[in-house]
Amino acid sequence: MTAQYGLTAIGNAIVDILAHATDDFMKAQIQKGMNLNSMNLISAERAAELYGLMGPATEMSGGSAGNTMACFASFGGKGAYIGKVADDQLGKIFAHDTRAIGVHFESAPLVGGKPTAQCLILVTPDAARTMNTFLGACTQLTEDDVDENLIAHSQVTYLEGYLFDEPKAKAAFFKAADLVKKHNRKLALTLSDPFCVVRYRDEFMSLVENHVDILFANEAELKELTQISDTDQAIEALRGKCDIIAVTLGEKGSAIITANDTLRIAAVAPTQLVDTTGAGDSYAAGFLFGLTEGKSLQECGRLGSIAASEIISHMGPRPLVALKSLI
Repeated sequence: MTAQYGLTAIGNAIVDILAHATDDFMKAQIQKGMNLNSMNLISAERAAELYGLMGPATEMSGGSAGNTMACFASFGGKGAYIGKVADDQLGKIFAHDTRAIGVHFESAPLVGGKPTAQCLILVTPDAARTMNTFLGACTQLTEDDVDENLIAHSQVTYLEGYLFDEPKAKAAFFKAADLVKKHNRKLALTLSDPFCVVRYRDEFMSLVENHVDILFANEAELKELTQISDTDQAIEALRGKCDIIAVTLGEKGSAIITANDTLRIAAVAPTQLVDTTGAGDSYAAGFLFGLTEGKSLQECGRLGSIAASEIISHMGPRPLVALKSLI
């Protein structure tokens, strides 16, 4: 069967609210329980409090897999997205933004329930980001939202680890994995955050060994998954667990691991380092665009590096220029 889409992503549909934050501001928030340079799940009340304390902010549609789809489309890839928003203003903005960039998005909105999810992202002077997420409507994604037709007609289905935080969304996760296998397509997984791996290490490892074809992780997530502190040893512990493992290593670039080989991919230096939000998401987009276009693994890694470089050169996790123009 010919694939209509290169990539379908399933994830938490979130509107991002980004603002710069001083080190002193962050120290005050750490005293309130915020974990620095990681993802924090927060209540609606805490979201309202933090929003009131933040400086001038930029709002844009986001979510890890949503950002990946935005970059994939910017390369010229044809893709689709599955995620749950509410029938509210932020939900309408998310749906409009997704369709406007050429990504198929027809997930039914939640009516009469929780509001659309939002992520308050604080960017410190070193360009690191601390995410504070009120999940809202995106936790109401269910198996019914997983469109078998989309999975069947996509070369790759991409899942974000953040989905594991709710039982109903987790069920949707596994349904998608089963459908990928049924239709002989490829399944990609991003571990998303060390925070996720700590909570679901055993389940993630089982997924990698039994369902996943392509795994994305950063260095911290890799070490957390394997419980090995040395990067090279952690890579060896995962080698052969799935077909392809792509590990991002910050300014050291990335490593692409197969059963018999390890490719080292150089980082592409950004014009300026402003905000690392979405670096891993964009790397996955470039890599998967290359893969769905039949490129070599070396070229897939290079495209990932190009995308990540553009994203970290400005505020926000979505490209400001067409990524296809940078190839």
